[in-house]
Amino acid sequence: MSRKTNAIRLIEQAGVDYEVRSYELSIEDFSAAAVAERIRMDAAAVFKTLVATGSGNGPCFAIVAGDAELDMKALARHAGERKMEMVPVRDLERLTGYRRGGVTALGARKALPVFLDRTAMTHATIGVSAGTKGLQVLLAPQDYVTLTAASVVELQRR
Repeated sequence: MSRKTNAIRLIEQAGVDYEVRSYELSIEDFSAAAVAERIRMDAAAVFKTLVATGSGNGPCFAIVAGDAELDMKALARHAGERKMEMVPVRDLERLTGYRRGGVTALGARKALPVFLDRTAMTHATIGVSAGTKGLQVLLAPQDYVTLTAASVVELQRR
């Protein structure tokens, strides 16, 4: 069962090798760690896509491992901001075209800056949301960087 999302269409158009894994999640827990368990991957290789904003340059994507936490000060430094805060859930779809639990930088409505934690590059394959709850796309981290024009930086703390 593979539903075509904008993210999957973008990957296919680029001719990138990928795999889609679907999963069922409870309403209470759709954390990256829970997703990793359900798709049989290490949480360090399943990346969550967060959307944050600053007052100067606006919103951006921050992608960190499922077993880590986003370091907001590091993100602010890389984004050229004094301070960053998470974008309210109610604004996610308007900014990205995706709903909470399915947000991805792949095929997003607006081309926002993308910051990917450097640990992604230590994995042969990473998992990221395919654009909807219940669907993950697995691809090489370098392909993800190319498709999203991501800056690879230090962004997380464990």
